[in-house]
Amino acid sequence: MPARPELVRPDDAAIAAAARRTVSALAAVFEALGTGEHTLNLAVEQTNDGLVSGHADVSVGIGPERLAVLDETEFGTLYTLITFALEGSTVRRAVLVASTAAEPTPRACAWTVRDGWLRPMDTAELELAVRPCPGLPNVRREVYSAPVLDQPHGH
Repeated sequence: MPARPELVRPDDAAIAAAARRTVSALAAVFEALGTGEHTLNLAVEQTNDGLVSGHADVSVGIGPERLAVLDETEFGTLYTLITFALEGSTVRRAVLVASTAAEPTPRACAWTVRDGWLRPMDTAELELAVRPCPGLPNVRREVYSAPVLDQPHGH
C-alpha cells in the first residue's frame, strides 16, 4: 500500500474550465493589487497529503496597462497550480498570498480557494502566516483584507 493515495487526474473539460477561471482570477488579482511590484505565493495541500507551492514576481503598470513577469517558467508553474486548485478534485486546501513592495512597509493580503474561486482569507490567520520568525532576517509586512474578486458569470 502506498504511503499516499494516488491523485486521480481530472478530466480535460474540468481542467479547461478551471484554466479559464484562472485567467479571470489572475486578471482580478492584478486589478485588485494595482500598480507596483508584487510577489504571488501559492501553497497547495493535495488530497494525497502532498504539499506543493509556486511563486511569481510580477510588475503591474498603467499608461499603457502592462504586466511584466520576472520568470515565465515560475509564472507558468503558478498558473498551473492555481488551475488545479480552482478545479479542486486533487486539492484539499490552497492559499494565494500577494505581497506588494511598498514604502515604508511592504503589504500583504491573501485569498483561499473555495468553491472553485479565490475568496479573501481571514486577516488574523494571514497575520500569523507572514509574521517574521525570531532571529531570521524577514521583512515585516502590513496585512490587509484582500478584496473580494468578482467571479465571472457562468463559472
